[in-house]
Amino acid sequence: MSTPVAKKTSTNPINLTRKDYVGGKSTLCTGCGHDSITNNIISAFFQSGIDPYNVAKMSGIGCSSKTPGYFLDRSAGFNSVHGRMAPVATGAKVAHRNLMTFGVSGDGDTASIGLGSFIHLLRRNLPMTYVVENNGVYGLTKGQFSATADKNAKQKSGASNPFENIDLCSMALEMGCSFVARSFSGDSKQLVPLLSAAFRHEGTALIDVISPCVTFNNHEGSGKSYDEVKEHNLALQQLGFIQSFEEKTVDYEEGAVETVEMHDGSLLTLRKIDSKKHDHNNRAAAQRLLQETKSSGEILTGLFYIDQESQHFLDTLNLCEKPLCQLNEDETRPSKESFSKILKSYK
Repeated sequence: MSTPVAKKTSTNPINLTRKDYVGGKSTLCTGCGHDSITNNIISAFFQSGIDPYNVAKMSGIGCSSKTPGYFLDRSAGFNSVHGRMAPVATGAKVAHRNLMTFGVSGDGDTASIGLGSFIHLLRRNLPMTYVVENNGVYGLTKGQFSATADKNAKQKSGASNPFENIDLCSMALEMGCSFVARSFSGDSKQLVPLLSAAFRHEGTALIDVISPCVTFNNHEGSGKSYDEVKEHNLALQQLGFIQSFEEKTVDYEEGAVETVEMHDGSLLTLRKIDSKKHDHNNRAAAQRLLQETKSSGEILTGLFYIDQESQHFLDTLNLCEKPLCQLNEDETRPSKESFSKILKSYK
């Protein structure tokens, strides 16, 4: 009798399988867009060959902030109080600069109670990937409008939202964020390359992901239902990502493909769509584009802006290369001469 051949398991460059990047079983509603985002996060980490033990996962409070429990169960994690993910992430990154900091927040956690902290994280350009799972409602408290809900959007009860929404991408551009993008939870071809590029970016990488709430915000009249997003979604580019360990070949078409080289040598490829021409290095152009598409009722997705040259927060602080949490007493105690010099600087 012949011996059955074992199925070969696909591994990444650090010899881990995709299964090594999963977490616990989701307790979110069946069909929740957040679970689709989780699957895309797992794919991006696996394809990028990032060691889960070198990742710090951050979250706040809300449906979105439950999702870090569903991926990278080998990573360190911190679930902060409502709206305080940004300062906790800042402290963690300053203390241990070698840990890759990855945050998942929601539209309420980010754009309402956490708005002040979020703005300062953006303007400081903290090196981290910040994903917003944006559904326009407070899912844990039965579907009230959040600050990102579109004006005149309707609840299931028929109540209409009278307020202008906060556009997180426009705000991020205004605050000096060096990587600004938007995607849709159900678009793996776009979201996985964006995540992969965000991981390699040395600065704050914000990805606003429209993620329909199947329980409270997936009906006619909602600005963030599946049907609404699919009908009005307009992709700015077709994206690809070539990891630093892959062969760097790009299928060029004259005037159609641009490449962005990340700091580790990996490449983000941007294939322009004919209906939109956009300079991803121009902050003002990105602002105008977002305003134009908002006024036309479109939901624009893609990479809006990237700045590979801006100084990030750790360099601004002039921190030493060794993580602060690993410094010993001799390294942290200044000499008498150094201490006197410090005191004189304040006179």
